[in-house]
Amino acid sequence: MTDIEYLKKYLPNDKLEYGLEQLKKGIPVQYIIGNVDFYGYKINVNKNVLIPRFETEQLVFKTIDYINKMFDKKLNILDIGTGSGCISITLKKELDNVNITAVDISDEALEVAINNAKENDCEINFIKSDLFSNINDKYDVIISNPPYISYNEEIMDIVKNNEPNIALYAEDNGLYFYKQILSKCNDYLFEKSIIAFEIGYTQASAISKLAKIYFPTSKIVVEKDLQGKDRFLFIINKGD
Repeated sequence: MTDIEYLKKYLPNDKLEYGLEQLKKGIPVQYIIGNVDFYGYKINVNKNVLIPRFETEQLVFKTIDYINKMFDKKLNILDIGTGSGCISITLKKELDNVNITAVDISDEALEVAINNAKENDCEINFIKSDLFSNINDKYDVIISNPPYISYNEEIMDIVKNNEPNIALYAEDNGLYFYKQILSKCNDYLFEKSIIAFEIGYTQASAISKLAKIYFPTSKIVVEKDLQGKDRFLFIINKGD
């Protein structure tokens, strides 16, 4: 479906002309319509949050699979950099008996996420926090799709010119947030736990090396997206 067809399908007739004008200006169709379908759930989006991608749906799908294989108890899950809240909302809807905490440094993003949780009838604990700065609990699962694009990496203009840079770019060749999370998360994890990351497709080796520093006895798994690119990294701590 083309963007124009998408607009015609989802915008009312009285807003179609305005939508087409926005499209010509290079505004993403998802921002024009104001929402996306993520894992079958309606997630509202605006310029304060990233547009959820299909790769992130895969991250959630794979994380649920690992969770179902490892746990049979009530879980505490932490979503770092929640953005629109799409990951937390989906995990809350798809898993039984979970407590979910979602953090973001952006007030505007948290406002979007809180409203999305309400619309999807989800009880999620949202906290404004720079990574772990306002976190005091321990978790069975930490999941994150952090900013991972290097500042010198070329990306499409429609992304660069519209989506929030704070959610796209990271220092240290895109590795900054992985280093921060991995160096600190042991204090916030139960012994039996899962860490789930979406990663840049060139970053698997570097992040795997980092993971081995902080989790030398854990199982580290890199998985590919549907295009065959390394896109997900899981750290499995079985607590044996």
